[in-house]
Amino acid sequence: MIGTVVGKTMGHGFAGSYSRQPDMIIDSIPAGGTIGFGDAVVYDSNGKVINVASLIAGSGTFAATGFVGIATREVKSATDYANQNAGSYAQNEITPVMKRGRVNVICQRGTAANNGDVYVRVAANASYPTCVIGGFEASADSTNTVKLTNARFGGAADGNGVVELVILTQENA
Repeated sequence: MIGTVVGKTMGHGFAGSYSRQPDMIIDSIPAGGTIGFGDAVVYDSNGKVINVASLIAGSGTFAATGFVGIATREVKSATDYANQNAGSYAQNEITPVMKRGRVNVICQRGTAANNGDVYVRVAANASYPTCVIGGFEASADSTNTVKLTNARFGGAADGNGVVELVILTQENA
């Protein structure tokens, strides 16, 4: 162990973890399906939250005005010790949703920067095979992404692609 270094910089943490307090609003809302930590969520027709990928898979369309917030990992821990980002909420499970504040998410494409625009992928693009529907991105991709009007990135992503996302205002009650 002599001469080894743990690290010189710290990562942002895990997707779904809130990054700063106290200016945040988190509501507890039942899940309308499986929702992963750090997923963008919208309301379904029953007043539950679902992630954007589920909305699109059900033939729905996502608009920035429908964005409710981000599923946080406030109380529940991941069930896979080796992959702490793999946690999720199941159907009808109470899901803490950040509606305003700062939360960590995965930026799957583009270079996130302080006060940078935030996009959500709504359609697949063969040019970006690793980008999943519902994922956050730092650059537009024609009609395949939707820009969130009430959110900005809070800086650059760490080596794991985790970046702070700032929800400026609550879009939906």
